[in-house]
Amino acid sequence: MRALIQRISRGSVTVDQRIVADEVGIGLMIFLGVGHEDNQEKARILAKKIANLRIFGDHEGKMNLSIQDIQGQAIVVSQFTLYADTKKGNRPSFIDAANPEKADQLVNYFADQLRSFGIPTQQGEFAAHMMVSLVNDGPVTIWIEN
Repeated sequence: MRALIQRISRGSVTVDQRIVADEVGIGLMIFLGVGHEDNQEKARILAKKIANLRIFGDHEGKMNLSIQDIQGQAIVVSQFTLYADTKKGNRPSFIDAANPEKADQLVNYFADQLRSFGIPTQQGEFAAHMMVSLVNDGPVTIWIEN
């Protein structure tokens, strides 16, 4: 699994002018890609890592607090393009991305795992053309692959 995490001060997701993830305040926008070899165990480990990732400022301004510590919110956006292979030519190949059925199941499982840590979590709409709006706070953007 691959996750591109952005610390945000606000974010939302719309599909066809319909809000699918309401505007959230301080928290994380998590773009999640699922590969062929991924499974629930990898999703659980990744969710735990992100839930405990200390990337929010403490009273001294140091990155020392997790999303749980600040009682932040998360939006999970499925993004198969995180598995783009651009080694050959100019058109990306997505051959390493999981099939849609597997990816959908694991994205939902991942979001449920975040919720199990007490993190209010919304999701984009799987396989839809989404308009993602966010304000990256910092900016802080972190790539995690497991």
